[in-house]
Amino acid sequence: MILTTTDSVDGKRITAYLGVVSGETVMGTNIFKDFFAGVRDIVGGRTKSYEGVLNDAKQEALQDLAEAAKKLGADAVVGIDLDYEAIGGGGDRTLLMVTANGTAVKLG
Repeated sequence: MILTTTDSVDGKRITAYLGVVSGETVMGTNIFKDFFAGVRDIVGGRTKSYEGVLNDAKQEALQDLAEAAKKLGADAVVGIDLDYEAIGGGGDRTLLMVTANGTAVKLG
C-alpha cells in the first residue's frame, strides 16, 4: 500500500477514487511523562518520552488508514493529512490523539 501526502503517485495513473479513509489513534501518557515534560519546559530541550508516544500514535493511525483503504480494494492513499491533538491535561493523564485522513485510490 502506497501512502503519500501528495495528490498523485509518480509514474502511476489514478484510475479510480474509492473514497475518503481515515485512521485514528488515542494514546495515554502518564504522570511521570507529564512531570518530566514539565521539567523540560522549564529547562529547555526535547521531550523524548512524548516524541516516542507521538511517533507510535502516528504509525498506528497510518496503519489503520491503510487497512481501511485495503478493505476498499485500494492500491494507494493520496492526499494524507495528519492532525495531532492533546486531550485532557488535568489530573494525572494526558491523551494524545493522531488522526490520518486521505483518499483511497486504484492505480493503473
